Amino acid sequence: MPSSPITTSVFDLFKVGPGPSSSHTIGPMKAAFDFRQRLAQLPSDSQQRADTIQIHLYGSLSATGKGHGTDRAIVAGLLGWQPETTDPDALLKLLRDDSVTYSVSVGAQTIGIGSKDIFFHKKRYDSPYANTMVLKLVSDEEILAEEEYYSIGGGFILRKGEPDAVASPQSVPYPYGTMAELKAQLTSQQIDLDELLLANEMAVTGRSRAEVNQRLDQILDFMHKAVRRGLRHKGTLPGSIRLSRKAPILFNQAKEMSQSSDSFLIFLNAYCLAASEENAAGGIVVTAPTSGASGVIPGLTYLAKHHFHYDKATLRAGMLAAAAIGFLVKHNASISGAEMGCMGEIGTASAMGAAFLTRCAQDKANIGPIEAAAEIAIEHHLGMTCDPIGGYVQIPCIERNAMGAVKAYNAYLLATSGAASFQKISLDAVIKVMKATGRDMSTKYKETSEAGLALSATEC
Repeated sequence: MPSSPITTSVFDLFKVGPGPSSSHTIGPMKAAFDFRQRLAQLPSDSQQRADTIQIHLYGSLSATGKGHGTDRAIVAGLLGWQPETTDPDALLKLLRDDSVTYSVSVGAQTIGIGSKDIFFHKKRYDSPYANTMVLKLVSDEEILAEEEYYSIGGGFILRKGEPDAVASPQSVPYPYGTMAELKAQLTSQQIDLDELLLANEMAVTGRSRAEVNQRLDQILDFMHKAVRRGLRHKGTLPGSIRLSRKAPILFNQAKEMSQSSDSFLIFLNAYCLAASEENAAGGIVVTAPTSGASGVIPGLTYLAKHHFHYDKATLRAGMLAAAAIGFLVKHNASISGAEMGCMGEIGTASAMGAAFLTRCAQDKANIGPIEAAAEIAIEHHLGMTCDPIGGYVQIPCIERNAMGAVKAYNAYLLATSGAASFQKISLDAVIKVMKATGRDMSTKYKETSEAGLALSATEC
């Protein structure tokens, strides 16, 4: 039995929320909402004495928080907004005027909060994670309440002093923490991959099989709505770069070339750009596994549904296989750009996408090709930097979603060529390499916009 089994829900990995960044938008919003809930439980005298809420941002949240909308997300969370039900247009309007304050409920009283209460610290903070935020309830110079939160990628958060909330206390019927352990369970229990993942999901969430399937369908619907919106919306994206949307142009080009052998690839690029551009605009997307990588799997699943005509059951099975790969990376390395660089985001999404395509192409789950496809996809993203221009999830992020999906498709082709058993590198091994590479990578290349393409901003 694994010492630390994976007990993450599929629907913690695939989360609905506003763009542009799960670690900088969704995670901070959830942390601020949690802080709001804790303030409501304080003694009434502390609530009455309070006059300020201070927000302190460190690491990558400080370096690129402005471009990612971290300040807006935290104010939204303090106002009681939650990611899945947030109006993206209303979110974009927050903090447009530095003189405006917003009324935050602290028990029976309200406190005004605005730009002046948010501090982007450049100094290094002694923290185990790159994305750190400290929220304080203050009366004059006295701190009445203080919590430290870490946004660890994909919208997952931790609170200092608490165990990983994602690692739920529920036991699962088929525990595994590595691909080797997953394969051992499949063999020893004589169970199909789909059934194993469904059984674990039902144990973790308490949902029935029908409820899990319904939620998978809903997640796919959210993804495909983002694609369709992105194919319609034209113009420029928010921010100082003034980047023009490309998805509608590419989509029209694909339709004109429908008889060409290249058309399906152009369609795939259009779908991925569409969802990623919606994310960059602050629209509602699905973390897959992060918002910055939220174009890869939506593009691939949209292609699978509308071009390959897979049915709902096949798409669900593919999504479960994709989730299993995401679990393994998150559990044994990281899906955070601030921890791993872009290989943690696009690299993981590409591996998940390769697993999705491989599972969908099979009549029955064969773990060998699924593992091979995921390993190939990660292997060819090793060392990829996260260096967004201006701190916006636009350049190079949007095109990287399309490139990650194309790599996923090629990894699927290589893995299903009949030579999957010839693979010399296991998925577990490449995830270990990924973690080591992320550890060795300079912080300048991990979502801080201090090096790489971010330094070419003067050309944009």
